[in-house]
Amino acid sequence: MQIEGSCHCGRVRFRAHTRTPYPYMRCYCSICRKTAGGGGYAINIMAEADGLEVDGEENLSVYQALIEDEDHPGERRQSPGRRHFCKHCGSALWVQDPRWEQWIYPFASAMDTPLPIPPEHTHVMLDFRAPWCEPNIQQNDKEFPRYPAEAIVDWHQRLGLLQDD
Repeated sequence: MQIEGSCHCGRVRFRAHTRTPYPYMRCYCSICRKTAGGGGYAINIMAEADGLEVDGEENLSVYQALIEDEDHPGERRQSPGRRHFCKHCGSALWVQDPRWEQWIYPFASAMDTPLPIPPEHTHVMLDFRAPWCEPNIQQNDKEFPRYPAEAIVDWHQRLGLLQDD
């Protein structure tokens, strides 16, 4: 499925191909919440990085958050995740991580293409949710204090939702 997204001011537009278009995972970590999650969480989908086309690339900025260093408790290091956003209006657009260089993770909030409604949601990083945020967890939803072992592709496969090439 071809997806298209943009920032609020329209200076950045992007296109990519995805086989995993369902916006099912809600991330409550402080980075997602503060950079893209007005509801207390952010929702990403996954697309193929090699097919990413960007108009208005000169209007992009990148943010790399500081995170706790797991090998050195109490110390912080730069996250490998590169969060792309419009430097004019601040719209969060996608995350790219060199550990998974074949993928980009567009924010569902930046999508202009209508996305399908997921049959269930996965709530991740609940250990880090803001105290004011009350997750709306439904009967079939899954909850995780951190990240689950099930990847985006696995979730789509399990539910028979993986799109054909």
